[in-house]
Amino acid sequence: MTAERILDATKRALLEGGYAALSTRGIAEQAGVPLSQIHYHFGSKRQLVLALLEAENQRRLERQTAMYLADEPLWKQWEQACDFLEDDLASGYVRVLQEMTAAGWSDEDVALAVRGYMRGWFRLLTDVAERFATAHGELPPFEPREIATLVGVAFLGAETMILLGIDEQEMPNRSALRKVAALIRSVEESGEEGTTNASSAARP
Repeated sequence: MTAERILDATKRALLEGGYAALSTRGIAEQAGVPLSQIHYHFGSKRQLVLALLEAENQRRLERQTAMYLADEPLWKQWEQACDFLEDDLASGYVRVLQEMTAAGWSDEDVALAVRGYMRGWFRLLTDVAERFATAHGELPPFEPREIATLVGVAFLGAETMILLGIDEQEMPNRSALRKVAALIRSVEESGEEGTTNASSAARP
């Protein structure tokens, strides 16, 4: 489909030169379509890039939602989320998101769209934190939405540093994120042990 070819070309162009250097004429040439087709399907450069980000974001949000609903301990899901981060860095999704976040600092329409995407992620993370608190107890003084905020900001900050090319030896973003799985595992397994001990004590 023409629209899909245009979106693919837009993604390649963003990865090559960033949002500031993006040209609808260049995208049309890469996609092998008349410039008029971009305006017909998307209207403007800004709307084109937002359409790309929306499509990429929705796919990943659905992927992550399915993962967190699966019957796996949260620490394993966290490790999978770290694997997904590597996939998203390699695919260029993280670069597109960061480019549009920066564009939103000076363009309120872009900021409005990006905030909407972010809300979807933070709602998902808040749901996960609430389920964890129900199963294993609260983590005072933090509320579930505060935990969701810290988790989301940790990943976003790590993405920024990685895209900037900061060496892992200097600032170990990847390993720090992955080691959080060990903390979650200790909480989950200590809760399971407590349940087992309580059941044993109740037996005659």
